[in-house]
Amino acid sequence: ADAWRLLREDFDIDSVHISLEKCSPVGAGLGGGSADAAFTLMGLNDIFSLGLSLEQMADYASRLGSDCAFFIYNKPCFASGRGEILEPIELPLDAYRFEVFVPQGVQVSTKEAYADLVRRPQQKPDDVSLKELLLQTPVERWRNLIVNDFEASVFPKHPEIKALKDDFYARGAVYASMSGSGSAVFGMFLK
Repeated sequence: ADAWRLLREDFDIDSVHISLEKCSPVGAGLGGGSADAAFTLMGLNDIFSLGLSLEQMADYASRLGSDCAFFIYNKPCFASGRGEILEPIELPLDAYRFEVFVPQGVQVSTKEAYADLVRRPQQKPDDVSLKELLLQTPVERWRNLIVNDFEASVFPKHPEIKALKDDFYARGAVYASMSGSGSAVFGMFLK
């Protein structure tokens, strides 16, 4: 509804009935609500033949939520600002398979996660940006270099989430991390 209202401010579009079947669990840090908003914008763009470019849709999406624009591009992006400034990047991940686990009955409040957030010092050379580190470092070395800052505040409250990350590494993941502010955890394995 918010996506339709936003486009309605600039375009003479008819009312629509949208039926949404949620497949992403709420509170898992997978951006389910943001993805829904972004794909609704893209659907409305198609239905009404608005002719919006990816950049224009990303601009609308960023007005709906900080990370909504990410789902417009639907590919790896380097995010800055509140997550609304996106730069698509080429990140070769074809050699990896991904596993995502969402613990049953565990929800992490994004608001609480941000309130408890403690940014850790960057474990990288001072003359290298995070984007350069991501693009130039083999995935196998990300483990100690690329860390989700939310883990430091979420893991003590939800040790079962940390246990999931540890389990991914125990099973041979080359990289594992909590997704967003949690509770989902993903692991990357060589194919």
